[in-house]
Amino acid sequence: MPRIPEFSCRLLKLTVAGVAFITLLVGCSEQQPDPHANTLAIPADDPEYVGSAVCSDCHAAEYGAWSGSHHDLAMQIATRETVLGNFDDTTYESHGVTSAFSSDGEQFAVRTDGPDGELKDYTITHTFGIQPLQQYLVEFPEGHYQMLPLAWDTRTREKGGQRWFHLYPGEDIDYADELHWTGRNQNWNYMCAECHSTNLRKNYNVTTDSYKTTWSEIDISCEACHGPASNHIKWTQDQDLPYKHSGLPVGLGRETNWVFSNYLDTATRETSAAETSEIETCARCHSRRRTIDEDYDHGKTLMQSHVPALLTDALYFPDGQIRDEVYVYGSFLQSKMYHAGVTCSNCHEPHSLELRASGNQLCAQCHKAEAFDTPSHHFHAAESEGSRCVSCHMPQRTYMVIDPRRDHSFRIPRPDLTVKLSLPNACNTCHTDKSPKWAADAISQRAPDDYVPVSHFGETLWADRQGIRGADRELARLAADGSTPAIVHATALQRLGAYDSVAAYEAIRAGLRDDHPLVRQAALSALSTYEADVRLLLAPPLLEDPVFGVRIAAIELLADVPREQMNADRLERFDSVAREYVASNLANAERPESHLNIGLFYVRQRQFEEALAEYEIALRLEPDFIPALVNIADLMRATGRDSEGGAYLDRAMSVDSENANIQQAKGLWLVRQGRTAEALDYLRRSAELDPDQPYFAYLYAVALNSSAAPNSAIKVLEDAYRLHPGDRQLLVALTTIYRDQGNLSAAIHYAERLVALQPSEPNAQRLLAELQTGSSE
Repeated sequence: MPRIPEFSCRLLKLTVAGVAFITLLVGCSEQQPDPHANTLAIPADDPEYVGSAVCSDCHAAEYGAWSGSHHDLAMQIATRETVLGNFDDTTYESHGVTSAFSSDGEQFAVRTDGPDGELKDYTITHTFGIQPLQQYLVEFPEGHYQMLPLAWDTRTREKGGQRWFHLYPGEDIDYADELHWTGRNQNWNYMCAECHSTNLRKNYNVTTDSYKTTWSEIDISCEACHGPASNHIKWTQDQDLPYKHSGLPVGLGRETNWVFSNYLDTATRETSAAETSEIETCARCHSRRRTIDEDYDHGKTLMQSHVPALLTDALYFPDGQIRDEVYVYGSFLQSKMYHAGVTCSNCHEPHSLELRASGNQLCAQCHKAEAFDTPSHHFHAAESEGSRCVSCHMPQRTYMVIDPRRDHSFRIPRPDLTVKLSLPNACNTCHTDKSPKWAADAISQRAPDDYVPVSHFGETLWADRQGIRGADRELARLAADGSTPAIVHATALQRLGAYDSVAAYEAIRAGLRDDHPLVRQAALSALSTYEADVRLLLAPPLLEDPVFGVRIAAIELLADVPREQMNADRLERFDSVAREYVASNLANAERPESHLNIGLFYVRQRQFEEALAEYEIALRLEPDFIPALVNIADLMRATGRDSEGGAYLDRAMSVDSENANIQQAKGLWLVRQGRTAEALDYLRRSAELDPDQPYFAYLYAVALNSSAAPNSAIKVLEDAYRLHPGDRQLLVALTTIYRDQGNLSAAIHYAERLVALQPSEPNAQRLLAELQTGSSE
């Protein structure tokens, strides 16, 4: 019987301040203590943080540009000067709650629903953000700071602003919901603080579920990007000191020269290779990523402390266009500009955050206006909205209700892909009264006679998401295509883990040797579906990888490999990286998911007591945390106490009876108890609740077939197959059940489809040959 699958948590729509408003208040000199500095801050290790006021003595121009910027004002202590919202005894009704805002001129408060749903008075401690909206922080017991879901629209009245609004207007959220503002998913210390403060230390205590969060400056000041500057100060006093980057941990601010040749309309870099430290520094916060090490090391590759998200369906459309809020980095990595050596500061002044030029002049820095800023190129009247470079090449989506963000992949509009794959395109964003075919034809008619739309990686990722036959071969080709970006390679490799074919295996094996750590990490992720002997053959060298994010992916892959299969040196290295893996999860020890991950790791190492302890920590943090409840039930099975597991599954079902994973787990538990008739109802319900997961239908069909109902099993499988024509398990089940029923023609029909899906898969070829031999006899 298949093991209960590990849960992936619901994608959270988290309230995080965006790209445009990240920093805040200026520090002061020693003679004038900074009122915004955290008095609890502890001395940092050498090199030390010195404060932005010290920087201002020598870098007055940069300091002046930063002062008053969105970074500078992104978070402030709540005062009459900093609070922009209307707290003059106003009310706002949303989600069945009437919230009241008030102020005595010095303090600001809101009366709204608390963690038990009752109205309570809360004092506003800080503002968060400046434009186009401002949010507000409330301090809770044990050092928890929470983000109110009610924000102030700071735009002018003419633009619809100067009003209160709810950040989740379409969500049915009450005090019991995981997105309620008082809960763990709206906590500033975890969700926001790292990217809105300098030298942040959460100082979280898992035993007491408390924070004593400290910082050098509560805003994103000079040292947040340049690193602690004490050695730089020493260097200014003695320039003979042998310090790299003048004593700063990371070298930023290098000028990049772009030049036009006599025959090109686009500028090129004078130097062939781009310096990535600037982009990696920005990416720490301007990316969708997970933190794996709280001790950020300035100047090191991002994956030493964070793992960026790939082009997953929840975050991006198949062609890489932004879907959810992804904060630029993942988009920019896809762009030709990134691969040509463009850096963030080529377009954005890094201190004021202003653009280097206005309108199309920004792009004209590197793209000759006479070639590109003309109707012959953009097909629109001069000075019209359609003539703006960003309208076509950086379409925007709106997040947090009123905050538009532009896609930084700088793509060419492809309405032909909209026609083929139903993807968005920039043309129909403006021409809403026209069809995608109209837009595709308009581009084709204006293009040169020899114009043929090039193939796009989005077609391959779309085919994979749709389960199209042969998608594994296309993914393998995409993973090996040196002309496509590393984040695309990594995404293709990660998806190849779902395929059992020679093409997939060879691509994954090659990915383990790739130069880019994101690709190596994704290849390891794909290898997780392979048997232990294959993982043991390929993964151990990556335990020595210089990049932390790759090493912990390797150890996770090898967790269940028997220790007796490793020699002494490899075992020592395994144990060392295993400790790193646990530490990487404890960087987010306030999250129940972190303890679930550690528990699952221990289970795979057959350290069951340690696993149970981690699951229990997860439940202490979040008593209704369904993944922990389900995995404790599975742990009971693994330790010979299966009969006790049903109580945990019942507890999970009381939290969410519409959860397909719980229904499936309860069904499998009943099967193991010999209560197959009861189990069928739960397995049927799991398949009905989540038809997008073919595995649920597969399990239900297997149970039906085992209960002497093969015809019913076949119907379930064929219904699921119509929805998922690329699912291998469904095809195998249909083939074998029809074979066992003696219907060889139907069995051969599905076996042929299986071979067509994965032509290089030897087991499929063998199964078809056996059926054809039996048919001829």
